[in-house]
Amino acid sequence: MTGTVAGARTAARARTPRAVPVRTRLLRWSPLLPATVLLLLFLAGPIAYCVYLAFTDTQLTGQESASFVGLANFRHAFGDPGFRNAVVLTLVFTVVSSILGQNTLGLALAGLMRRASRPVRVLTGAVVITAWVLPEIVAGFLLYTFFERRGTLNAVLSWLHLPTQNWLFTLPILAVSFANVWRGTAFSMLIYSAALSDIPPEVTESAEVDGAGGLRRLWHITLPMIRRSIGTNLMLNTLQTLSVFGLIWAMTRGGPGNRSQTLPVFMYDQAFLKSLIGYGTAVALLLLLVGAVFAAGWLRLMREEV
Repeated sequence: MTGTVAGARTAARARTPRAVPVRTRLLRWSPLLPATVLLLLFLAGPIAYCVYLAFTDTQLTGQESASFVGLANFRHAFGDPGFRNAVVLTLVFTVVSSILGQNTLGLALAGLMRRASRPVRVLTGAVVITAWVLPEIVAGFLLYTFFERRGTLNAVLSWLHLPTQNWLFTLPILAVSFANVWRGTAFSMLIYSAALSDIPPEVTESAEVDGAGGLRRLWHITLPMIRRSIGTNLMLNTLQTLSVFGLIWAMTRGGPGNRSQTLPVFMYDQAFLKSLIGYGTAVALLLLLVGAVFAAGWLRLMREEV
């Protein structure tokens, strides 16, 4: 009996993990030290400094020293008609170009390309992906020449004997939204192409045998089975669209007036054109908050069970 108890204690001690010396743990983490230092220096450091600037009245010119103003910049933002206009235009730009445009068109292209012949798939993929890989500023200039008064769109309308107009003046926010759809649809198409390829063919075949039409299969089978991919695509597309600056700046510079001035353009105007660094940084933090709200919604959608 005594030997059995002693053997059990010995086995228990053998199973108990021995404490790893501190030096060994430090050596294990040492390869990550350079990357950690770089992240702290070039990422965490600037972010912390921007948070500090948002609570000061820092200006680029005409100021000897900055002073701490607390929440004054944020109160000024909520009372500023220009900021409220930028928030509304940012939401319109995001919903039209990202949620409705890129997301819906990307899913449609992915579904159609599954049924298309190989040459059609290659040609369509090449055209769509070429628009995606173009630098934002280059895409902005291309779409400017398409929408401007003497541009390609009005030339086609004139050839068809249809009325023309200066699209960048009459409908600027819709023009830049369309430009963002044209440039960013490829990402959604790639996401949905991968998601649709993971759906077992026997599932859709069984639905067809049971008499389910195309719309019923889409609503009751396809969309539920790619729900997580939809959430991922919506989150990434929304965050990217909220930060679009170069495209809008190249096409309209936020004009005419402020009719296409989204939050990134408004932030740039306040911080660098009007030299109000403190106020512009506060607007940047509010833009970050808007992105966090969207991301939280999409993450909740992804966590829900299908």
